[in-house]
Amino acid sequence: MIGKGKSISHTGASMGYGWNQEKNAEVVYKQHLAGDNPREITEEFRIIQEQNIRTKNNTLSFVLSPTIEDGKDLTGEQLLELTHRFIAEMKLSEHQGIGFVHRDKQHTHVHVYVNRISFDGMAYKDNFIGKRSQYAAEKVAKEMGLTTAREVQQEKLNELKRIRKEIKQTQGL
Repeated sequence: MIGKGKSISHTGASMGYGWNQEKNAEVVYKQHLAGDNPREITEEFRIIQEQNIRTKNNTLSFVLSPTIEDGKDLTGEQLLELTHRFIAEMKLSEHQGIGFVHRDKQHTHVHVYVNRISFDGMAYKDNFIGKRSQYAAEKVAKEMGLTTAREVQQEKLNELKRIRKEIKQTQGL
């Protein structure tokens, strides 16, 4: 599983993309929110974000992508568990958040949007957020018995070594 993360300022547009029905989107995670559409959720985020006007990129955007094979078999409950574990690992359980699963492509993936501003007005530290989300996704994948990005990378490396060896043998090297 791959985890990507970044801080963004375009909350409304991202919520609209996540909720896109053309992508067969379904809500798999919802925390500290009451809204039923992208506009309402964005407004709920904004109310909390007004406590900290210095922070420009005030929403965290994550994408959790299991491998194609793993994604085929994941149920909605498993995707919820995967998202909960990821959020807990990132220490964001007490922040507003919503997650959408997209099954429109060959690979199932979850878009998660979390309010970077906590209920007490403090901004979540986003330094190295991309790297930290990779580590959190790897840990969750291991816990749930899913293929990690590191394992996929190693398989590709092993395949490349095998191909190089074959080429050398055919050339008599």
